[in-house]
Amino acid sequence: MYISMQEIPINRLKAVLAEKQKTGKWLANQLNKSETTVSRWCNEVQPSVETMAQIAQLLKIDIKELLNSTK
Repeated sequence: MYISMQEIPINRLKAVLAEKQKTGKWLANQLNKSETTVSRWCNEVQPSVETMAQIAQLLKIDIKELLNSTK
């Protein structure tokens, strides 16, 4: 069965923020980005690898926790 990439969530950012009891607003403030940008990262687009590394550091997690497995 083929699943298109559009059916797979782009990343786990939204879930990880919820797990860590952090908001998109908190993350936006930490990264000096707009809340709209963070919302788009959670729902539509993939942030850069550098940004993902910054987010992982802020949340004190391994960057792999922000990614969906391909297996």
